[in-house]
Amino acid sequence: MTELNFKRHRRLRSSVHMRDLVRETTLSTNDLIYPIFVVEGEGIRREVSSMPGVYHVSLDNLDQEIKELEALGIHAVLLFGIPKDKDEVGTQAYCENGIVQQALGQIKRNFPDMLTIADTCLCEYTSHGHCGVIHNGDVENDQSLQLIVDAAVSQARAGADIIAPSNMMDGFVAAIRKGLDQAGYENTPVMSYAVKYASAFYGPFREAAESAPQFGDRKTYQMDPANRLEALREAASDVDEGADFLIVKPALSYMDIIRDVRERHDVPVVAYNVSGEYSMVKAAALNNWIDEQQVVLEKLTSMKRAGANLIITYHAKDVAKWLQN
Repeated sequence: MTELNFKRHRRLRSSVHMRDLVRETTLSTNDLIYPIFVVEGEGIRREVSSMPGVYHVSLDNLDQEIKELEALGIHAVLLFGIPKDKDEVGTQAYCENGIVQQALGQIKRNFPDMLTIADTCLCEYTSHGHCGVIHNGDVENDQSLQLIVDAAVSQARAGADIIAPSNMMDGFVAAIRKGLDQAGYENTPVMSYAVKYASAFYGPFREAAESAPQFGDRKTYQMDPANRLEALREAASDVDEGADFLIVKPALSYMDIIRDVRERHDVPVVAYNVSGEYSMVKAAALNNWIDEQQVVLEKLTSMKRAGANLIITYHAKDVAKWLQN
């Protein structure tokens, strides 16, 4: 075969150390953001039935959760709050003593080095489960913006290092940036859910966050999964309005969008490895259909390869353990 002229690409795959030497994409605990669902009450650490290994945690158990993350080398958390009382305008989202505000204060007092990211939306707090104020059966964009700003400012005041608005109202980044600046939080970054699709992959999260819409759906404000160019317009608007990070959600079925956003913008891009993506892997692993470790590491590495700088994932604890070993 020596007379043939062809490339020998396998030379660079010949051993473990050779493959490590030429690896183009790496995954570390510094890339990971772990979501936490904080609930009111005491003594609660309740597993979410559709998300094995993910728990509702009350404030008295929150410190143990953060200690575990720090020991694993995970230094960023995304906080979701689940209040006991909900109303039509999501009052607990911007209440100074709301569940997320309490959790933020507790973490910053006891674990000042832990980076706290506050999910800023109304859906977990409204009785109807939508991300804003309802008027004539629809979410009223501009009226909802003020409540979202109120939530962002209260979260920053409570200790949030980063504000992460997820409501997909038009102008939400501009409104929050102005509100934070006027309140004296001009150094608090905004991690925008810039590209958030109306996805079927959110089902387990809606159980965990108790945020399923009580009527209709969210397709009038979340994006059509068929659209690519719309995602680029959304991301560009948020950068123009002052976003410091851009989230693409979901991640696994939207690798092309992650790549598009990465190529067009020079701010950090965050992939949200959402609940449905997590639960499918967990279900298959529990049935011994897949090698969970290999599948998860391949999946998250592919998100990094597509262009994500950071990954929000419920797999974070497991990944950190695997990387340590």
